[in-house]
Amino acid sequence: MRQIVLDTETTGLEPGLGHRVIEIGCVELQNRRHTGRTFHCFVNPEREIDEGALAVHGISRADLGDQPLFGAIANELLDFIGGAELVIHNAAFDVAFLDAGLARLPGEA
Repeated sequence: MRQIVLDTETTGLEPGLGHRVIEIGCVELQNRRHTGRTFHCFVNPEREIDEGALAVHGISRADLGDQPLFGAIANELLDFIGGAELVIHNAAFDVAFLDAGLARLPGEA
């Protein structure tokens, strides 16, 4: 069984208000054992970070200026997690942000 433990950090709490993912981290497990494969990236959100979010994760807008946009890492992320069971604390939160990021990509409806 292949599982991916996934977590994100964001600019705020509401993807519906334009908040975005700024960090994604994934660890691959096979039969509940770490394989050594990981996926990690910072993402330029193209917007400011709420003070409350900054207090939680400590990642500032200045830290992200030279990082790729979500669209530049989306395919690599999808390839990494593809076919795996996702293990996510507060999954509704993380999945909503990932879905919103994917929906903003060209060609998405």
